[in-house]
Amino acid sequence: MRIDIRWHGRGGQGAVTASEIVAAAAILEGRYALAFPEFGAERRGAPVRAYTRISDTPLVPRTPITNPHIVVVLDPSLLTRETIEGLREGGALIVNTRLSPGEVAKVVGLDREARVAVVDAVEIAMETLGVPIVNTAILGALIRATGIVGLETTLKLVRERFKGRLGEANVEAVRRAYESTHIETILPPQTA
Repeated sequence: MRIDIRWHGRGGQGAVTASEIVAAAAILEGRYALAFPEFGAERRGAPVRAYTRISDTPLVPRTPITNPHIVVVLDPSLLTRETIEGLREGGALIVNTRLSPGEVAKVVGLDREARVAVVDAVEIAMETLGVPIVNTAILGALIRATGIVGLETTLKLVRERFKGRLGEANVEAVRRAYESTHIETILPPQTA
């Protein structure tokens, strides 16, 4: 079994770090995983894609993910029809936004069944970290919506990645997002 995750963010939001933490958590839990970025213009604020592959077998290809099981959007300005391109039927869309799951589905023109999870990761990041870096908050939403990796495994890795008070603030961001993520299964529109 293999699970493919595609991350959409902007430079400086931590999409690459989040993808690496998820891969490390999967490895710690006994699976195989790989995380890698795809950059355009490498500058703060430029669109960034990152990918995470998790597998039960060691064959984990390092190629861009075109048919993800999960799409994670760290910046709501990137929420477009193109962002969800290739999302598998029954997949999951995790979004940093104040919109409801139904509103997100309308914005992107969701035409297949998917679990849509939303969290205001900016608000959580500002309250816990004092800056709008949303990667750890979005991790909480991803874990809540998919169970792809364990919460405690992820918290352990966050503490290792970010030391001291910064680590504890990031752990708080993960926990708060995990608790406040709103999830709905959106069914495709019925055609007459």
